[in-house]
Amino acid sequence: MTSTGAEEASRLDRQRMAELVRAIAASGDREAFALLFGHFAPRLKGYMMRLGSAPEEAEELAQEAMIQLWRRAATFDPAQSSLATWLFTIARNRRIDLKRRSRPADLDPSDPMLLPEAPIAADSAYEAMQAEERVRAAMAELPAEQKEMLELAFYREMSHGEIAAERGLPLGTVKSRIRLALARLKTAIDGKV
Repeated sequence: MTSTGAEEASRLDRQRMAELVRAIAASGDREAFALLFGHFAPRLKGYMMRLGSAPEEAEELAQEAMIQLWRRAATFDPAQSSLATWLFTIARNRRIDLKRRSRPADLDPSDPMLLPEAPIAADSAYEAMQAEERVRAAMAELPAEQKEMLELAFYREMSHGEIAAERGLPLGTVKSRIRLALARLKTAIDGKV
């Protein structure tokens, strides 16, 4: 897939997600919500766990973010941010609120972890979107076996050993494919800067 093709696919994905959110806002479309929940809930949970939340807390935070999508779908504006950015921000802010409520009195209220994130400037958001599109385009050009290894390692958060066991591959092969894929991504992205 060409760079333009990957950008087009990315744009269509964002449009499709925005359509699903509009369907939820307009008519409480449960199928649209189920599709978005299936896509985002595991990613939100993984993100919360990477930020240090316990699995149960991470799952609860992911569900709260998805409940907000259900309740406030009409307030989502795809011109302001992607649906992913909107949901991850909701989950992150919920986590901060939870930490604030449960923190001992001796915590410093000016701790950067406890302060809300400043709004993202339009130019920064645009640059982030462009970077995301470059990564998508570079991923699309990877050999299938390398792309699969990256998706398993980074999107499904599987260890190299788990990937090797699931795919019936030697551990060294998994590590090599991931290393080669990352090197190709770096070369492709650095070449398009």
